[in-house]
Amino acid sequence: MSGLALSAMAGNPGYDRPGYGFTPVALGMGDITIEQGLPDWSRDRQDGISISQYSADSLLRIGIGGPLELQLGSSPWNSLRQDGAGSGDRSHGHGDTTLGLKLALPSSNPAFGWGLLGSVEFTDGAKAFRSDRRQYLLGAQFNLQASGSNSLGLYLQDVRSGGADSTTVAASDNYTLGSTLMLYVEAARLHTPDQGSGTVAGAGLAWMITPRVQLDAGFDHRLDGAAPDWQTNLGIAVYFGH
Repeated sequence: MSGLALSAMAGNPGYDRPGYGFTPVALGMGDITIEQGLPDWSRDRQDGISISQYSADSLLRIGIGGPLELQLGSSPWNSLRQDGAGSGDRSHGHGDTTLGLKLALPSSNPAFGWGLLGSVEFTDGAKAFRSDRRQYLLGAQFNLQASGSNSLGLYLQDVRSGGADSTTVAASDNYTLGSTLMLYVEAARLHTPDQGSGTVAGAGLAWMITPRVQLDAGFDHRLDGAAPDWQTNLGIAVYFGH
C-alpha cells in the first residue's frame, strides 16, 4: 500500500507499512517514525517440508533534511518452524540489520509522487535467520492519486546478493473509507535466481486510530509459481513529528 492519503493529518507524511513498497515522501528534519510488526507471519512448502515463520520486523525512520530519510531496520524476534518427513524443527533469534536511505523525488503534479530507496542488509542475525551474503536493495515507488478516495501504486525492486538478482514488481489499488480507514488490494510478481518466479495477491486494511498512530492487518496468497503460500501482516506505526 505504501502509505497514502490518510496520513496527511498532523503533518504525518505516511508509513511504509503495510504491503509492498514504501511511501515516496520523506519525513521532515528531525521527525521520527517507528513501524513494528506484531508480528508478521508467512508459510511456505518446499520439497515436502512446511515452513512457518513469525517475524517482529522493526523499522526506525528519521528525517535528515530536504528529500532524504534515514532508515534502520531489523527483526529483533523471529520464530521459525519446519515440519515434514516425520519430524519438526524450531528456531528462535534475531534477524539481520538493514541500513537504508530514502530519496523523495520532485514532481510538478500534486497527484503524482515517486521516490527511491536504497539499503544494505548485513549478515549479523542469528544463524537460522541471517542471509548467507550481504544484500543490496534498490526500490522505486510510484503513486498516483486517481481521485479523492482512490490511489494507485507501483513498486519495483531489485535485491543483489552474491552476484545474483532477486526482483519484485508489485501493483496496488487503495481506497479510503471515511477519514480514518483505508482498504487496499495488491498483486506482486516475485523472482529469485534459485527458485524462479511466482505471483501473489492479497488485501488489507490500515486504520488511523489517531493522527499519529496507525494499525494495519492484511494478507497475501500464492497464485502460482515459486512464492510463499501465505503472508500476513499485523502491525502498528507511530509518527513522532513536530
